[in-house]
Amino acid sequence: MHANTNTSSSPGGPRRIVCLTEETTEWLYLLGEEHRIVGISGYTVRPRRARDEKPRVSAFLDGKIDKIVALEPDLVIGFSDMQAALADKLIRAGLNVLITNQRSLAEIFATLRLVAGLVQAGDRAEAWIAACGARHAEIAAASRAWPRRPRVYFEEWDDPMISAIRWVSELIEVAGGVDVFAELGLQRAGKDRVIADAAEPPRRAPDIIVGSWCGKKFRAENVAARPGWQDVPAVVQGGLHEIKSCDILQPGPAALTDGVEQLHRIFARWAAAQTAST
Repeated sequence: MHANTNTSSSPGGPRRIVCLTEETTEWLYLLGEEHRIVGISGYTVRPRRARDEKPRVSAFLDGKIDKIVALEPDLVIGFSDMQAALADKLIRAGLNVLITNQRSLAEIFATLRLVAGLVQAGDRAEAWIAACGARHAEIAAASRAWPRRPRVYFEEWDDPMISAIRWVSELIEVAGGVDVFAELGLQRAGKDRVIADAAEPPRRAPDIIVGSWCGKKFRAENVAARPGWQDVPAVVQGGLHEIKSCDILQPGPAALTDGVEQLHRIFARWAAAQTAST
């Protein structure tokens, strides 16, 4: 964290927080600490009431610097190396800025603990995290009863094709699937998860295709019509599904709850259909 004052000297931690991404906003609301939030990202949709209660002061790559400064935040929290330029502007404006860069489930949980610690809500955070972990264990146990785990291709973007980021790849495993591009999920940068050869996903024969195109609607018919994809099991069986990016492509509570639950429901229906056909 880059600081020009010591936020830890304030009793109870930072009192005026600007959240540059949605997951921090959602987490602070879940912790009952939403009164600390003075500004949010314009892309925030969770929780729904945040849009009515908090001023929207940033996009993802940039923000309204003068407006953020005018809010007099004692801490600005963002996510991703892609916000480096925005963070630089805010730091030069004299603000305290914390940018995290979590990619894995373990890193997400660590970040949730970090933010909770800043607002002295560690006990509430641990209770939520424990319940989340218990639910993940239940989901994983249920999927072990299936005769076979579905092979899954998760597409984060269509042009160029980008496969699942690491936490999504790991959630696919938790939900009972097998990520057919798991090796790409280990790459931290989106450019390193680009699938250059359009024939490679068909070669990996996914049973299910899940699309979550950042901020735009997934077009299953366009995917099914790609040259050479007509014999992909997911296309033959109609196994193309959408999960909205706000539910799974943000490294916070939504992905850990709604995101994994949606994956599990999709996989469970597939498993049930396989059992019925044998």
